[in-house]
Amino acid sequence: MTQTRVRLWTVNEYHLMLETGIITEDERVELIDGRVIPMSAKNPAHAATTLCASDYLKRLLAEVALVRVQNPIHLSQYSEPEPDIAIVQIDKRKYSDRHPAPNEIFLLIEVADTTLETDRKQKAPLYAKAGIADYWILDVNQRQVYVFREPGLQSYNQQFILQEDAMLSLIAFPEIEVSISQMFP
Repeated sequence: MTQTRVRLWTVNEYHLMLETGIITEDERVELIDGRVIPMSAKNPAHAATTLCASDYLKRLLAEVALVRVQNPIHLSQYSEPEPDIAIVQIDKRKYSDRHPAPNEIFLLIEVADTTLETDRKQKAPLYAKAGIADYWILDVNQRQVYVFREPGLQSYNQQFILQEDAMLSLIAFPEIEVSISQMFP
């Protein structure tokens, strides 16, 4: 049997595809492990939760971090995902010349309504491999948060679920308490 080799795309090649129109700005895609992956449509519950969570976190972290919403991050030569929310180091130029790298990322958040399994089984290993210390999934349907910490080579060593009435702190800012209920509409 003949084995087929898969050609992986680099971030630079991905950007060239965008610049030349091979991929249009209207296409909702992201680069994950060298593959151009379509992103799921955002239904109203997803959009409302993303807005609530990002607005709340912007107020909590106003002086200590930048809250980016549905913008790319640069994880490696082969991965440039677009998490729903990225809490990153403050940059005077607002990352106008590059996307935040793992050493500049405090927390990544994905909002899941129909994508919970993908966010747990595809995104969590990707973020762990990049060394992202803190990753949360906001489960819109159950109004709970999946928390992933202690990244390893393939996955996170610590994973737990918190209900809507719980409080949580970012690893980077343990003094700032986040009310999970405030992140949902």
